[in-house]
Formats: sequence, structure tokens, C-alpha cells
Amino acid sequence: MFESLESIISQSKKENKNFAEIVIENEAKSSGWSEEKVIGKMQKMWQVMLDASDSYDGSLFSNSGLSGGDGKKFSDYAGKGNTLSGSYISSVISEALKMAESNACMKRIVASPTAGACGVLPAVLLPLYRQKKYPDEKFVEALLVAAGIGQVIANKACISGAQGGCQAEIGSASAMAGGSLVYLSGGSAEEISVAVGLCLQNLMGLVCDPVAGYVEIPCIKRNVIGAVNAVSCADMVLSGIKAKIPADEVIEAMGLVGQKMDSSLRETGEGGIAACKTARKLVKV
Repeated sequence: MFESLESIISQSKKENKNFAEIVIENEAKSSGWSEEKVIGKMQKMWQVMLDASDSYDGSLFSNSGLSGGDGKKFSDYAGKGNTLSGSYISSVISEALKMAESNACMKRIVASPTAGACGVLPAVLLPLYRQKKYPDEKFVEALLVAAGIGQVIANKACISGAQGGCQAEIGSASAMAGGSLVYLSGGSAEEISVAVGLCLQNLMGLVCDPVAGYVEIPCIKRNVIGAVNAVSCADMVLSGIKAKIPADEVIEAMGLVGQKMDSSLRETGEGGIAACKTARKLVKV
């Protein structure tokens, strides 16, 4: 188990291996699997992400009736070429909406790291995959990088909204996505760590306040924010921007902030947006 990002950075430098290689090696040792089997398991996860995206149905609505169809709306809008955000970011937004809506509609997704944050990581990777931006195997490696990041966050802090607020779910997913993007772009383990810290600190303090207790409002739209945050942080890192606070310390800070959150702000549906008058009316629908 990785206890810190610094330990991964140190091992990367010592053994002259990249972040993905370190994760694969560690997982093989801890699981008793071969490295080929570790990679194969993640290839299956990647295929599930691809299938989930390809099978999105814009006509479906969740059982609550609170969500559905927005991914199609945005995709149709983006197809007109008039978005303010440009083609890649528009694709990221579309994928995040579609994947998170698919989760709400009880379709098969990959919890990365949770079901409520399932749209963030695939949202940043799928458009690049479809553009043939990198070789296919690099996307599996990027997922392994994301898994290593998620493991550190889970060990040092938390990844559940019930324990640490939405900063622990969307924040962690964003950090995983940002790190995976830096890896794809040839970034070092140290640069990946910087992206993780930036992504997390940008979403520090984000509460978990699902309307009516469903992981739909505002959760689905927050997948978009987590994904776009990941892209912006990755680009900042790749531009040479450094972080003043080490990522491991940011992770620890996130954990402490989560502990201090009132229970109404940790997935109970009793505070934040969920406590608004209109949200209360939706509970009765």
C-alpha cells in the first residue's frame, strides 16, 4: 500500500521507473498476481468505461426523475461548434454528464474512486482516446496512475462523501484525473504529484449535499467541475507552474477539513443545497 505520493516519487527516481510502472510493480507484489494480470484487470476496467460511454441513452431518466438527458443536450449544443470552451473541454463536459447520468440511471459504470464521482476520470480520457491522441496501452497505464493516486488519498484521508464531504469524492476523482493527464503528457512522478495537490486544493471544503438523498443534484454537475478542474491543473503543471504546498500535505488537510464538517454536510442530505426550499419540495416529488 502506498502511504504517500512522496514515496512513489522517491521510488521512481531511485529505480528510474515511471509512475505507472511503480503502481504495477506494487500491485503485483501486494496481490500476488503477475504484472500482466494487473494490467489485464485494468484493461477490463477501461473497456467498461468505453462501453458505458458508448451505451449512454439520452432518453433515459433516473427513477427519481431528477436527472437524465443533459448529456445529450450538451452534446447536441457542442456539435454546433459554438461553445465557449472549445472542442476538447466541450467533450470533457459532455462525457462527465453522460457518465454521471448513467450512474443515476443504474447503468454499469466504474467507480473511480466512487460511483458518485464516476464521470470525472473517463471524461478527461475518453476524448483523447477517440482522437487517437496516445497509443491505446497508455490509457490503461493512465488508469493505473489514477489508481495509485486514489490509494494514497484513501490511506491518508478519505474518498467517501459520508466521511469527508464531496471534496473527498469529486476532489479525489479530479486529482486522479489530473495526475493521469500529466502522465499521458509525459510528466514525471513529481509533476503528477503537483497536479494532484492543485486539483485537491481547488476543491477543498466542497460539501456533500445530495438533494433528496440521491446522487444526482448537484452531484452530476460537480463531475463536470471535477473534470474541467483536472484539465486546467494538468495544463498548469505542464506549463512549468509549481505548487508551494506538497500534495501529501494537501491530502492530509483535506482529511482534516472533512473531519470538521458538520454531519449535515456529509451525504446526509440535510444541509447545503439539499436544505434549500426548492430542494425540500423535490423530496416530495
